[in-house]
Amino acid sequence: MKKVELKGIITPILTPMNADESVNLTELRNQVERLISSGVHGIFPFGTNGEGYILSENEKVEVLEATIDQVKGRVPVYAGSGLISTKDTIRMSKKAEELGADVLSIITPSFAVASQKELYDHYVEIAKHVDTPIVLYNIPARTGNKLLPETVAKLAKDVDLIVGAKDSSGDWDNLKAYITETRELEKDFYVLSGNDALILPCLKEGGFGGIAGCSNVYPEVLSSIYNLFMEGKLEEAEVVQESIASFRAVFKYGNPNTIVKKAVAMLGYPVGDCRRPFNYLCEEGIEALSKVLKENTDKDMK
Repeated sequence: MKKVELKGIITPILTPMNADESVNLTELRNQVERLISSGVHGIFPFGTNGEGYILSENEKVEVLEATIDQVKGRVPVYAGSGLISTKDTIRMSKKAEELGADVLSIITPSFAVASQKELYDHYVEIAKHVDTPIVLYNIPARTGNKLLPETVAKLAKDVDLIVGAKDSSGDWDNLKAYITETRELEKDFYVLSGNDALILPCLKEGGFGGIAGCSNVYPEVLSSIYNLFMEGKLEEAEVVQESIASFRAVFKYGNPNTIVKKAVAMLGYPVGDCRRPFNYLCEEGIEALSKVLKENTDKDMK
């Protein structure tokens, strides 16, 4: 198994697209450079912001190849390799491993309701077929399946390859339980916040950082939350954590990953829209987003 320290701010990098909705690999490479030069601690293709739910497997291979080639080992690459079935997830995870991913981020199955036993068995079986560290990915609002803290703890204890968990539930008690339930393990287990507003609370509780969609828009700002915390500058970290609240407030107008991608485009990068039908933002939302971006530009947020 690869030895990877999961920490800091990992960007679930968006997937740039051309006007015809084909993947724009040239701009993808540009975004990788922009993010790494801005200090992010990892790159994560096919998170929610990367639209992994709507890309074909061939497109995922192209994106992952380009990302790994562009990163060149400077930061870990987390590949979102989870699909609905165990069989398909094994196939995609093996492909990501062959391409050189450093970590596999495996989302829970979606649509059909799964018991905790079924989720446990799903991850155990996947781990038998790969040799790359696995991060569990819990986002029940999108998948319909919640990975409970006791299931995370059992998987962490029973499966060597399962080394971390990303909680995007937005439920502080759930995220906190992931940390407390795995704290006494005889191995390092890395809990990461998938909710950008909970990055600093996660770190204070003993977590290791966050997989932060907003870091596509403000990579230096989000990265500094982790860096300031590690330097012991808690008050400054609090200020930075609070500084993204105005941007996150725009999420009330639409799908957050649609808003994140539109924001990056409005900053001047040719990343295109999200793939249809998930690309609409009402005029009021556009105005609110434009206002927040201008205000934050004036404050030199990056």
